[in-house]
Amino acid sequence: MKLRLRLALLLLLFVTGVQTAVLSQDMKQADKHFNNFEFTLALEAYKKILDSGEPTIAVVQRIADSYRILNNSQEAEFWYAQVVNFPNADPTNIYLYAESAKRNGNYSKAKLLFQEFSRKVPGQAAQAERMAASCDTAMKWMAKPKAYLVQKQKTLNSEGADFSPVKKEGGLYFASDRLDGRKQAARNTWTGNGYIQMYFAQATSDSTWSAPAPLPSNINTTYHNGPADYHNETQTLYFTRTHVVKRNATKSNPDPTSWFKGSENSTHTNRHGIYIAKRKGDKWDKVKAFKYNNTDEFSIGHPAITPDGKVLYFVSDMPGGFGETDVYFSELQADGSWGKPVNAGNIINTPGRESFTSLGEDGNLYFASDGHIGMGGLDIFKAIGTHKNCSKVENLKYPLNTSHDDFGIQVDAAGKTGLLSSGRLASNGFDDIFTFRENRLPCTITGKTIEFVAERVNRGKKKELAVADVFLQITEVGGDGKPLEVRSDANGNFTFPVFGGGNYIIRGSKPNYLTQTISVSPDCRLTTDSVKVEMVFNRDTPNKPIVLENIYYDLDKADIKPEAAKELDKLVQTLKDNPHIRIELSSHTDSRQTHRYNEMLSQLRAQSAVEYIVSKGITRDRLVAKGYGETQLVNKCSDGVSCPETMHADNRRTEFKIIGNTAQAK
Repeated sequence: MKLRLRLALLLLLFVTGVQTAVLSQDMKQADKHFNNFEFTLALEAYKKILDSGEPTIAVVQRIADSYRILNNSQEAEFWYAQVVNFPNADPTNIYLYAESAKRNGNYSKAKLLFQEFSRKVPGQAAQAERMAASCDTAMKWMAKPKAYLVQKQKTLNSEGADFSPVKKEGGLYFASDRLDGRKQAARNTWTGNGYIQMYFAQATSDSTWSAPAPLPSNINTTYHNGPADYHNETQTLYFTRTHVVKRNATKSNPDPTSWFKGSENSTHTNRHGIYIAKRKGDKWDKVKAFKYNNTDEFSIGHPAITPDGKVLYFVSDMPGGFGETDVYFSELQADGSWGKPVNAGNIINTPGRESFTSLGEDGNLYFASDGHIGMGGLDIFKAIGTHKNCSKVENLKYPLNTSHDDFGIQVDAAGKTGLLSSGRLASNGFDDIFTFRENRLPCTITGKTIEFVAERVNRGKKKELAVADVFLQITEVGGDGKPLEVRSDANGNFTFPVFGGGNYIIRGSKPNYLTQTISVSPDCRLTTDSVKVEMVFNRDTPNKPIVLENIYYDLDKADIKPEAAKELDKLVQTLKDNPHIRIELSSHTDSRQTHRYNEMLSQLRAQSAVEYIVSKGITRDRLVAKGYGETQLVNKCSDGVSCPETMHADNRRTEFKIIGNTAQAK
């Protein structure tokens, strides 16, 4: 009996040892695939190990990382949720979990995870809190989408990744890793698709194309080629080509599209270079390397050439940049050579990744970034200004941007239609080409012109009266500059046709009244929607006090409260709309405290309001500050009279009255 027990134990130990050895060998093979960027093979190997025994953090971590690298955010979110449950998991996984949730549009969840990471890793709290705030921004943008219709393009897309469309004369160039019936040897073990190649689709109309065909072998080598740009005038193709080089630095970029750093255990890496080829009929001339390629040390790729052919934009991780990858430009010299690369500066570039540059037909530079505040992954941005003097960048917002990667945009001359690349509909992480066009919803602004007139019986009370025959003009900000004009009817009513999502300025004027302007941003969801506005007009009668609503002060204080600042901003606009008037800005107190104290306090309040208005650009010679203390009460609450706080607050008011014009002052 004992002998049998010993034999059973020995057999169990032997089997366990064999299983451990097999699992160890399987893990080595899986890690080898991972380190060699063979992520589809690595996933198969790690999942096989997972099926053989209890899950370990090493295996689950690698599965999560592989899905993240493959841009499959849905699977990545699921697997990072498993990783963070291990007690010895690195806190960095919380951040990666949050990023995956954000890419999937789970903004509320992502925000909480970023905040959790901020608490656990105080040294990176600023970045984590910034990312948490970006989740709120993304939800805000989605709640008020821009007026664009975005649709997946049917002819150009495949089962693989299709991206960076470039619309040129006669057709469209783009990059794709589709297999196209090629043999298994052509399969890229990184993604399981083919290698990235350049394709051309003949145009059949302004917005349709025939089936795409690959460019010839002198453009498309057996490894990655693309994305690209094409210069019509010189018939020149500028394209990215990827080289496998021996790893000799800690910084590397094995991913031919996104500069993923990869594993520190890898011996080789991918680096980009820009190559130039001229088209001659149906053939391409000898391909030449860009002068500043240096694939042994760094990458240069994602070219974009200006319409005049004098400036070449591109992306690089060369030393001296602001982040992981930066936008650079090179200028064409008098002798036909390209000048030394110049960094596009820290308005465009961030500590993150800037990539996929393109030049819109509208003359603007577009690029993708995960360093600026965005919706998740790469967002598309527009640079405002020239390549030497960029003043700001603008996020194109939802729906041109989404929680997934959005990049490689092509924009028409009006900036209203085009194509872009996005992973928004892909569950497998592969990108597709989409068309977009402005799709503004028509609706109506319904307004009324009114004035408030003091009642004779109830002092301090006002009644509303319609102001008829006001001349009204509406102009769209960023529009063609041509205003629509109407006049208010006998009841003060008026309407304007507008488009949802636009920003409009309405200006109203009438003799004996101060000119007024208001800003309106209609949030129309249906063509039947009507946005209601009200324009309050004040008469331009000299020395007639006009009460500024909501300009109230805390007891014994002269500080401008936030709600008071909003009302003073309206007065600033009135002064800008009526540049000929000078005003007295007066302040009044309640009856509490002494007459002398109230006189001093009211003067401080009036002066405080004047200083605020001056800070907004109104010249000081148009303003006079006057404190009246408690000498002009609007109700019965004088000394010795018991009144509730609300009635005392009515006396703590600010008024203005016209005291002359600027010509008289001069």
